[in-house]
Amino acid sequence: MIRVLLAEDEEMIRTALAALLEREPDIEVVATAADGTQAVALARAHRPDVAVVDLQMPGLDGLQVVGELGRVLPSCPVAILTGHGRPLLLRQALTSGARGFLAKGAPAATLAEVIRRLHEGRRYVDPLLAADALTAPPSPLTPREAEVLAAAGPDRPVRDIARMLFLSPGTVRNYLSAATHKLGATSRSDAYRVAQDNGWI
Repeated sequence: MIRVLLAEDEEMIRTALAALLEREPDIEVVATAADGTQAVALARAHRPDVAVVDLQMPGLDGLQVVGELGRVLPSCPVAILTGHGRPLLLRQALTSGARGFLAKGAPAATLAEVIRRLHEGRRYVDPLLAADALTAPPSPLTPREAEVLAAAGPDRPVRDIARMLFLSPGTVRNYLSAATHKLGATSRSDAYRVAQDNGWI
């Protein structure tokens, strides 16, 4: 029996996924969590064979949960479940140590198969997400420009960004101006949209 931890902040989705997995003869959902902090605590308590974790959750997000589980329960492979399959997120998930990456729109039977693969020591990446990641154009932004643009969002005040990133307001403006120019955008909010659409932030 493969013992599974399921972490998903939306109760309806969490309950539905748990019910679907419980129908599998070789899978048992031993714990469900509504946020990332609870997921790590329950993993410590129940020591599941596989964890399935939503990418975006309160407290610790999915990538942070992967990192924590890698430290406290390295024998437990993690599959990231996401509704946002952008190339950058896929790369970040795999870099963080996730063994699986699955879109929420995948057929229900796929999740059970992913859990079995991970339990056998294999990996799984959603084929469509992988294709998108392989064909995505490279980002024209430097890592620092991408970081500042991501922190800026469409309309966060420059002073708030500066405080967040420990930069001067002038330096923040320079990075945002450079990013906007490189992306051929008409405004900072347009630059943010272009970078998000292409999976660069």
